[in-house]
Amino acid sequence: MGLIAIFGIAILHTYERYAWIPQILALFVLIGSAGHNFNTSLPSVGPAGTITANRCSFFALQFSIVIGFSAVGADFYVYYPTNTSRRLTFLMTWLGLWMSLIFANLLGVGIASGVATTPTWSDAYNTSSGALLLACYDGLGGFGGFCVVILALGSIANNAPGTYAAALSFQVLGRYGKAIPRWIWCLVVMIIELVCSVAGRNHLLNIFENFLPLMSYWVCPWVTIVLEEHLLFHVLRGLPFDWTAWEDKKRLPIGAAALLSWLIGWTGAIVGMDQVWYQGPVALKIGGYGGDIGAWMSIAFACVVYPPLRYLELKNFGR
Repeated sequence: MGLIAIFGIAILHTYERYAWIPQILALFVLIGSAGHNFNTSLPSVGPAGTITANRCSFFALQFSIVIGFSAVGADFYVYYPTNTSRRLTFLMTWLGLWMSLIFANLLGVGIASGVATTPTWSDAYNTSSGALLLACYDGLGGFGGFCVVILALGSIANNAPGTYAAALSFQVLGRYGKAIPRWIWCLVVMIIELVCSVAGRNHLLNIFENFLPLMSYWVCPWVTIVLEEHLLFHVLRGLPFDWTAWEDKKRLPIGAAALLSWLIGWTGAIVGMDQVWYQGPVALKIGGYGGDIGAWMSIAFACVVYPPLRYLELKNFGR
């Protein structure tokens, strides 16, 4: 995936345009092969409060997957023609994220229901996620194994844009980062990913599963601040953005209001998060064992404090 990102947006865009086709075909084959073991009539087990809390946590986890794109979307949309419809861009982005997430989650729910009722699937699940996928394709022989390989290679299409965006993130840190070509930063990111993959191949999946929600905890207040800056301090006041000041630190906002609001938003995330390594005091009040509302509390905290802090910043510094 790093090699694809190294070659630039043209190669990356071409790859992403077609990489989803074999993936979706393999998933349709999975439905045909494993669908008879799906048991969606299974009832939710546990007290009502605990079930609600678990659903809140599950929704927060899924939200953390899609909200992350908001931080990197501009890295790709900047290549669009200037006359591209904003509404069309929003619609295609929303549909792409929504359709892919819902489709994959419905399949996951079906497979999980099969694990609960099919002993061979349960044994495979206890071995690994790859063994479970092989069990889902049981009966297709070598072709089933080929489909599993296709699905495994799908991580390339999912992670290559992140590698590309990470390189741009290094460049925007300052003039020294920008002096290093993007492809070198891609190479650096690829090496870091390779080292982490090799060193943590036996337990890296569990680490990612436990820390994935952190994505929403920092992105949610960031998105809130950007939206409020745009709507409250530009659209409502009729002030357009001065694009000529994008790299002039003497004309850009000080950033104190945004930083403080983001930190306060993180405070809301901390008291509302429900993870295996930490449970916030507010999260513990939900259900019998806690529920994750960290993302929503981070949005609320940042939403409340940013407008007055930004007003004070403009009043005292004028930018």
